[in-house]
Amino acid sequence: MNYKFTFLFLLIGLSLSAQMSETQIDALVNKTMTSFNVPGIAVAVVKDGKVIHSKGYGVKSIITKQKVDENTLFGIASNSKAFTAASLAILIDEGKLDWDDKVTKYIPEFKMYNDYVTNEFTIRDLLTHRSGLGLGAGDLMIWPDGHDFTPKDIINNIQYLKPVSGFRTKYDYDNLLYVIAGEVIERVSKQSWAEFIETRIMKPLEMNNSVGTWSRLKDTTNTIVPHVPIDGKLKVITRYKSRIMDAAGGIYSSVNDLSKWMILQMNKGKYGNNQQLFSAKQHAEMWSPQTILPNRTTAPYNTLFRAYGLGWQLQDVKGKLQVSHTGGLEGIVTQTIMIPELQLGIVVLTNQQSGAAFNAISNTIKDSYFGISGEDWVAKLSKQSQSNETEANKVTDEVWQAVTKNKLDKNLKIDYSKVIGTFKDNWLGEITITEKKKKLIFTSKRSPKLTGEVSFYKDNTYVVRWFNRYFDADAYLYITFDNLGFATNIKMKPISPLTDFSYDFQDLDFNRIK
Repeated sequence: MNYKFTFLFLLIGLSLSAQMSETQIDALVNKTMTSFNVPGIAVAVVKDGKVIHSKGYGVKSIITKQKVDENTLFGIASNSKAFTAASLAILIDEGKLDWDDKVTKYIPEFKMYNDYVTNEFTIRDLLTHRSGLGLGAGDLMIWPDGHDFTPKDIINNIQYLKPVSGFRTKYDYDNLLYVIAGEVIERVSKQSWAEFIETRIMKPLEMNNSVGTWSRLKDTTNTIVPHVPIDGKLKVITRYKSRIMDAAGGIYSSVNDLSKWMILQMNKGKYGNNQQLFSAKQHAEMWSPQTILPNRTTAPYNTLFRAYGLGWQLQDVKGKLQVSHTGGLEGIVTQTIMIPELQLGIVVLTNQQSGAAFNAISNTIKDSYFGISGEDWVAKLSKQSQSNETEANKVTDEVWQAVTKNKLDKNLKIDYSKVIGTFKDNWLGEITITEKKKKLIFTSKRSPKLTGEVSFYKDNTYVVRWFNRYFDADAYLYITFDNLGFATNIKMKPISPLTDFSYDFQDLDFNRIK
C-alpha cells in the first residue's frame, strides 16, 4: 500500500468536508438576502450534539429596522407537524393510543367522503398525506386568516371533499388532517395542542422562548413580521394569527430553541443526561418511510428515494439519510434539515416567502460537509426563481390584458346582472356576487378577506382579482348558465401557476341558492 498516497487522500477528504466558517456563513446569508430580497434570516448549525453556529441576520421589519438575533421568533409553519407527531408518540409510549388506532375511536363524528375510508382511517393516516384527497384540499377553511372556521367545522366538512386518488395510494400534501390529529391529542390528553407541546416538549428541552401559537406569546418584542413582494416592492403584511392551524403550523420559535429540538431528534428522543421525551422505538417509527413520493434523481445529491414519514420528509442524499421539513406562511418560510449519520442539523428561518432563499443557504452548508464544491446555489436558485416568475407573469399578463381589452370594447355586451346572486359550496359556505359602483364584487361570507372584483374574460369564464394583493392568488370563475342566461353554478381555479396550493379554489363547487 502506498501510505504516502493514502495520507494525501485523507488530507484531501478532510479539507473537502470541512465545515463552513462563521465568516463564510455570514457571507452566504448576506448574499442570499440581497439576491432574494429577504430582510431577515436566522441560521443555526448543529454538529455532533453541539450548536456550532447560531446567528441572526438583517432586520425583523423593514419598518422598525430592528435586528434579527439568534433568539428572534419566527412562525415555523409546517415544521410544527413534527411536534404533532412527537406528541402522539409520547401518548403512545404512555399506552393511551396507537398509531394504527382508528380515528373514529377518538373522534366518533369523523367522516370522510367514502364510508370505507372513514371506517379504516387511522392515526397514522392523519400524518402521512395519503388520504386520497388532493393537494391542499380544503385549505381555504384555514387560509387566508380572518375566517370563522373552527376545528369542529373541519371535522364536519372534510366529508364533502372529493378524493382525487385511491386511499393510501398516492402522496398529496394535506394540512386539515393534521388539524384533526391535534384534536385527537386534545381529546386524549385533556390539554390543548399548544399546552401539550409546550409542557411535554418545549419545557423539557428548555425552548424557553417558543410557544405553540402566536396568541400564547407573552412578549412579542423579539419577533419578525412577514414580508411579501407586491408589484416588485417588498411590503409588510398582516400576520397570520388564527389558532385553527396550530397542529399543522402554529409554532413560533427561534434558531436557538430549534437547535435543541434537532439535538433531541438526532439523539432518538433523548435530551441531556436523563430525559427521554419519546422512546427510540417511536423515534424510529417517525423516521420510517410511510408514503412514497415521486423521485427526481439529479446531481449533486443523486437521491434514490423520497418518502414521507410521520411529520418528516425523508430521502437519501449522497448515500446518507436526510430528515427534513419546510414550512410556509404568507411572508414567512422556514426549513429544518438533519443528516443523522453526520450528526448534522441545519435550520434556516426567513421573514419573506422565497423558499429558494432557505434552500440556497441549507444546500451550501450541507455541501461543505459532503465535500461537494462548485455549486453556486444562490445563483442557480435565483435564476430558476426568476425563470418561474417570468413564465407565471406571461400567463397572468395575458389574462389581465384580455380583461382590460374587454372593458374598453364598446361592442361587447355582457349582462352582468345575470351573474349576480348568492351561491353555496358544501364546505366553504356562501359567497355573493353583487354590484357596487358599477363593479361586480365577489365576497365570501365565512372568509371575508376573499373579496375582489369580478370581470369577464372569455366565453363562460370570468376572473376575480382579490383586493388583497399579497395573496397572489387571483382566480378563474367557470360559470354555468341556465336556458335564461342566469348563472347557476361556479367552479374556480387559480390563474397563476405559482399560486400557493392552499388556495385550493379547484375544490370548490358553488350552486346558486338565491
